[in-house]
This record gives sequence, C-alpha cells and structure tokens, in this order.
Amino acid sequence: MYQYIWDEETGGSLLITEISKFSKEPRPVYYRELDILGFDKYWNYPKDDRAPLMWAEANNYIYFGRTVAKTKGGSLYTAPEIILLEDPEPDGGELRFVDIERMVAKNAEIMETLTQETIRNVYNTYKKYQKKVDLFYVAFSGGKDSVVALDIVQRALPHDNFVVLFGDTQMEFSDTYDVVDKIQKWCEVEKIRFYRSKSKYTPEFTWNAIGPPAQKMRWCCSVHKTAPQILLLRELTKNPHFRGMAMMGVRADESVTRSRYEELNFGTKHQGQYNYYPILNWSSTELFIYIYMNKLIINETYKKGNSRAGCLVCPMEADKNTWFKSQLYSETPEPSCSTSFFYNIVKEKTVAKELSADNLHDFMDVGIWKTRYDSSKLYAPLDIFHEEYVGSDLKITIDRLSTDWHEWIKTVGDINYISHNTLRIYVNEKEYTITYSEDNNRYVFVLKNVSNEQKDIYFVSWIKTVLRKSAFCIRCQVCEANCPNGYIHMHNNSFCIDDKCVKCKKCYNVDQGCVVAASHRVQKERKKMKGSPNQYTNLGVKYSWVVDYLSQTDSFWDNNGLGSKMTTNLKKFLQHAGVLKEKSTDLTKLGELIVTMGGESVVAWALMLCNLVYTPQFYWWLTHIDFNHVYSPKEIEELLSDQLSGAPI
Repeated sequence: MYQYIWDEETGGSLLITEISKFSKEPRPVYYRELDILGFDKYWNYPKDDRAPLMWAEANNYIYFGRTVAKTKGGSLYTAPEIILLEDPEPDGGELRFVDIERMVAKNAEIMETLTQETIRNVYNTYKKYQKKVDLFYVAFSGGKDSVVALDIVQRALPHDNFVVLFGDTQMEFSDTYDVVDKIQKWCEVEKIRFYRSKSKYTPEFTWNAIGPPAQKMRWCCSVHKTAPQILLLRELTKNPHFRGMAMMGVRADESVTRSRYEELNFGTKHQGQYNYYPILNWSSTELFIYIYMNKLIINETYKKGNSRAGCLVCPMEADKNTWFKSQLYSETPEPSCSTSFFYNIVKEKTVAKELSADNLHDFMDVGIWKTRYDSSKLYAPLDIFHEEYVGSDLKITIDRLSTDWHEWIKTVGDINYISHNTLRIYVNEKEYTITYSEDNNRYVFVLKNVSNEQKDIYFVSWIKTVLRKSAFCIRCQVCEANCPNGYIHMHNNSFCIDDKCVKCKKCYNVDQGCVVAASHRVQKERKKMKGSPNQYTNLGVKYSWVVDYLSQTDSFWDNNGLGSKMTTNLKKFLQHAGVLKEKSTDLTKLGELIVTMGGESVVAWALMLCNLVYTPQFYWWLTHIDFNHVYSPKEIEELLSDQLSGAPI
C-alpha cells in the first residue's frame, strides 16, 4: 500500500513510492451524494455522474487538494450537518470534474507494479495449493473490493480453474443486484462459472423467528451468507469434506479486526476452509485508481454517498450510513429491498412496539435496538427453556419442542434406551443416566447425580446445548453447514442426523448452541454493578499519575501535586489493580514486582489489567463492548441502563 497526496492539477490522488501503514480510505464523491446532503444549496455543479467532482476522507470533502467542507453527525432520522470551510470555486463558479484520465496516467507506473505483483502472488498461491484444494472460488459481494479481487483473479488464473460465488443475503441494495446481474453476464462471456447461494428462508421469516440481529448477535451472517455458501459448495463438489479456498476482496484498512488478518489463513472464517485475501494490503486509493484504469463497474450506491455496499440494514453500520440508506432505499418497488421493510420488523418484534412516539423515535434513531445481547429488548421472547438443580440432579423443562431431541442427542455420545423414560449415555469413559417424560407437549429431563467434576461439567454443557437445539431449532442450516462430515440433514421440514455421527460437536459451535436460543435467551437474574458506575468520579485516573507513582512509591503521597479527589481516585485504582493492599497504601507482592518494572512497562500494565478486569466497570466493558465498533454516547447509555440500579450516568 502506497502513500498518496492530493493532486491539485487533476483533482485526484497521486500515489508516491513511500509505503504507508495507514490510510484514511478516500473515496470519490459524485453529484448525487452532494445533492442528498444538500450541498446544492451552496455550490454550483453539473448534475452528471460521468466523473466524480471531489473526494472524501471520512467526513472531509476535498476539492482539487483543498478541504472545502465537512459533515458532522447523522443518524436514521437526522441528516448530517454541513460545515462549509471555503468556496470550491471563486465567485460561486461551477465545480469541475476530477480529470480521471490524467489521474490514471500519472499513477500508471506505480499501479502497474502493484497490479503485476498482486497477480503474481495470486498465481503462486494457486500453484502452491492446487493439490490441497478441491475448489477455488471468488466470494463476490457486488462491492468495489470484490469487483477488483475478481478482476485480479481472472487475470491470474485460467477461467475454468475457479468459480464465482455470490452469497445472496436477500438483504442487498437494489444497486448491488444490478452489479451482480452484469457480472454474471460477463462471466458467461468469459466462460467463468457463476453461482448464487441463499438461505431457504427469507429475511422476513428469520427476523421474525429469531429476532432482529444486533451488534453482539450477528446471526444474520451465518444464517444468510456463510451456511448457504458452504452447503452449495458441498453440492458442487459432491463432497461434504471438500476443501475450498475463498478468494475474497478483504482489505486491512476496512476495520481494526481486518487489519490483523493474514493474507492466507485456514479456518478463520469458514471451518475447514482456506481464505485468501489478494488485495489485503491495497488502499481504497489504489482500489479506485485500478477501477478507473480498467473501466470496471462501480456499484451505483457509492455514487449516492454510501461508503460500503453491505446489507440494507446492519447493526454494525455507522450512523451516517444509516441516514444515507434511509434516504436512498426506504421505499423500493421490491419491499424486501427497502430499509423500511426491516425497520418495521424491528418495531414489531422488539419493545419498540410498546414505546411512546418520542421514545420510539429515540429507540430507532439512536439504534438502541442494535444493543441487545439477550431477549431483554424483544417484544415477546420465547421463554420455553428452564433449568434447576434438585439436590445433585439437574432438571431441565422445555415447554415445547421444535425438533426431535432423539436426533440431537446422538451428537453427545453412545445412547442406550433402557426403558420408555430412561436412557444412558456413555461419553468420556463415563456413563450418565437421564430420565425424561412428556405431558401435553411439555418435556422434563432429569440428569442424575451430576457433580462439579470436569467430565460432568462438559457433559451438562453438551446436554443443555442439544436440548436448546431441540427446543428452538428452526432448521436455519447453520449446524448443518458446521458439520464437517455432512451428517446433519435439514431439507424442507425434515431433520435427521446420520447414525454415523462421530460426536465431533462442531455443530455446537454456536452461541447457546443455537442462534435462536441465543437470541431468545432470558436472563434469570440481571447482575447489577456494585457501587457507582462513576467510581472514579468525573476526573477518572490519568496514565501519568500511575507512571509518577510507580517511580516514587511511598514518597509520592506526600508530594504529588494532585488534589484530594485525584489522590483518592488513584489510590482506589491502584488497589483495584492489585498494586496496593485493600484500603491501604502498602504495596502488595504484585505491586512490588510492578514497581521494579516501572510505569512504562507494557507487561506491568498487562498485570494490572488482569486484576482490573474483575472490577465491575472494567468487566462490563470487556463483556459488552465490541472494540471494532464506534459507539455513540446514547448507545453506551442504553447498554449501561440494563446494568445500573438507578445510578446517574
């Protein structure tokens, strides 16, 4: 990835030979984005999208090398605020197009080097893994990254040696489907096999049955993308054990998580499959220059202001993107291609159904619905799974079953039905007894004499998993796709598990054992934070205070220049970190070790954090915050509201 500078001559970007470690992800801006934001009230520009008029870096709008405006905020119902910095053209003159042809020419040499290097890497990877992989395929999404990745791969490999697979979530932009249709026709001309996969269920069904997805409950990816792709590839290869290599348009600059990816990895996205990211280290600058240079198709959604071409409604999207989508896709000829369609489900399936007009506005506008991590924000959760200990026996009661528990229990161990209501399971060199009964479709299972030994803990966990599956399963096929041997079969309304099941328990690799169970999980007792959430008051604790203390220790308390509240906060922090003894300024054994390391030591801070994570505040952040998502204060407040006992935020 090369660094870039803004080129005042062409209005575009100019790559320079220095290697960059960070990119602001610049993107071209067309007239339709300016119109949607309302820039037409201030600027004069041609209503023509044959070329971009400027570029954007995050919220900054750059015209021929100058930042002329920026936007602030934006949410579902609230338009981003326009902040004008300077006139793009003197005296309100008409804006000029970016000179794409000259920009491409000026970047041709560097781009040719980058392109040939990437093509060579793709070919070498293909040759290296040719005998280890059953099928090479380009995972195509219709976005800019997958368009470039596909073009690179088709230049590197023979066209009959890979396929293109579009994972249709059935929640895509209408503009994305236009791109996919055109690419499919192009593949037909180029003799490249093109396939589409999609869930047997519509999003309308899954959103209603499972509940709207959320930041901590992104079941939509596995149900509507991953599982259908894996199942289709098994069908194509006629091999449940197939080993595929997905060549994907993933780039490190897209997120913190992706910045840690390796160019080639095994099993990180799809169990038992290779994932290869040929353009991992490309920047968006290089990506768009390549697109213009090779006259590749551009998804129209980018020209309308969307920075990404993902699903219509996504719990992980930025607030500004939410607003753009609501303006562009709220009403479409095809209802399921409209944002309104999904937001209406949110309003019906969550507590939004009971809110006043003002509270409903906040619930939707701020995206409070995205913050749930159990059933607490669902309107009518399925509270059908109950467990309790009776002495040393575990009693599990299920109010109704959706699939046959006799099938799911095959995955635990060797089963022996010794009577009409008793079975024994042999697993981990130990035999367990379970009794079961049914009364008016209410099922009771009793696990006899379970202890807190490691083997029993594992066994109890497995039984809970299979019984949750039995209670909640809607045959979404995630478990079927997770089974590496193809022993789980969910076709139409039928469900069975082959008696040859090897008990690998890969089908358990779902939160709560089932995406529906996880979504409808009912917290028996909501644990509250002990003490005030503002435990260190509004002052907090500064890094420099800790460093100064560790360099001075005892003498620090007599002469540190801190106020009384600051000193109190620091003492409390050091006690929580295990450096000081409780309610004392005496060092602990760990504290003595940390002092020898000093406050600049990463290891010292790691040791302190190991203790701090057990304090209510730190533990809450660890378990409730997705570190790859930018939260608004309102979202944090809503997440905290479930944990606080009326304490002010």
